[in-house]
Amino acid sequence: MRMMRSSVALCILSGLLSTASAKLTVKVPKYSVVSDVGSVLASDPLDVSTSSLPTVSVGKSDILKLTFTVVDDDESGDNGVQPHQAFLRFHSSTGEEGIQPIRVPSSGKAKFDLNARRPPPGIPATSDDTVLTVDLILGSFTRKSSTVPLLKLKLPASMPVAPHPEELLYHAKPLISHTFRGEQKMPPKVISLVFAAVALSPWVVLAGLLSFLPIHYTPSSATAPFIALLAAFEGLLIWYWIDLKIGQVLSYGAVLALITAAAGKRALASL
Repeated sequence: MRMMRSSVALCILSGLLSTASAKLTVKVPKYSVVSDVGSVLASDPLDVSTSSLPTVSVGKSDILKLTFTVVDDDESGDNGVQPHQAFLRFHSSTGEEGIQPIRVPSSGKAKFDLNARRPPPGIPATSDDTVLTVDLILGSFTRKSSTVPLLKLKLPASMPVAPHPEELLYHAKPLISHTFRGEQKMPPKVISLVFAAVALSPWVVLAGLLSFLPIHYTPSSATAPFIALLAAFEGLLIWYWIDLKIGQVLSYGAVLALITAAAGKRALASL
């Protein structure tokens, strides 16, 4: 009885080891190129045991059909195997590549159709001289994964992608350079005094001409302070032009305005 149990355990263990060491491959792979009216342009089996892959050209309106059966490499017969994952990898010599998943049923028999008019988004863009190498990638948790080269594919040139209307907004822009105005420089005080004298010269001329007018004017003690305060306002503006800041002018002007208003009221009352 004990000998029988040991033999059964050895059989199970050997079966598990053989399953784990099995490698996925494909059987009877075949490609066909069909026109848009349904006529077969080319159809041949694929030899996955050689490194020399056939080059298949597909026209703008043609359809490429691939069929194959996934099996174990150490099993004989037609029993198919369902891998956990199956992909077709399209890659070129320039490094561009794309992946297209394939659904493989439990029977292991799968097919893939590529319409040249509407190629899958996983296929990289091609030009007139681009040749894509097509590999079948099979993955499994219980068997060794494998990559099976199938063929070389030549597709029509891809349509150029229309530029997005806002593409220019994301291009590199020139560096922004700011030009700041230099600090304002005050003129020399001598020049300011000269121009102040030029501005006051008409008043000096007017005062000199008053003596030639036949008018006898006697200054009143009530109006003299008001006239003096008006002259002080003029002096404050000249001082602001020469040295004062705007805050000082406003503070001095506010005090001087109150005094001038009171003096003006007194001058009007004396008339």
